[in-house]
Amino acid sequence: MVDIVVASVLAVAVGVIFWAWSLGYAGVSALTAAFPPLAGLYTGGWLIAGVLGALIIRKPGAAIYCEMLAAAVSGVLGTQFGLSVLLSGFIQGLGAELVFLIFLYRRFTLPVALLAGLGSGVFLGLSENILYNLEWAAQWQLLYVILTAVSGAVIAGGLSWLAVRALARTGALAPFASGQTGKA
Repeated sequence: MVDIVVASVLAVAVGVIFWAWSLGYAGVSALTAAFPPLAGLYTGGWLIAGVLGALIIRKPGAAIYCEMLAAAVSGVLGTQFGLSVLLSGFIQGLGAELVFLIFLYRRFTLPVALLAGLGSGVFLGLSENILYNLEWAAQWQLLYVILTAVSGAVIAGGLSWLAVRALARTGALAPFASGQTGKA
């Protein structure tokens, strides 16, 4: 029960961040209008909930649950993407979840966090190419997936791992495996 409550609180907080991140997307779109695939570098902010949730909770389903709930919160707050964010949240959470599954939910190191962010970014890029970027040339679509993967690895993977380490040092994660010394 504690895991669900913590995951929910975490996801709601990150959902507010998603909503704020969405506000910046109009500016990013304007800046990248001449070459839209570059917007992929901005996408990692929408991938944080899944990676962060899995790094803290360390149980199957945490990445999908946190990513979907955070997406729902951003949708309810009024993101320009509407409730389509629920599908995105599921797909992006699945990308991170599969990486943690590959490691059987036993490794939560920086390389695994980076891979989870990368996996989430790949799933984001592929799904958006199918849903929104069909008219783009294949090279643009490939570059977009690469850039969303890089953004996911750095922003969602790297920053989430650093956040867990910082939270563990404060003692806030003491009841969880992620809060134990040497395991964050």
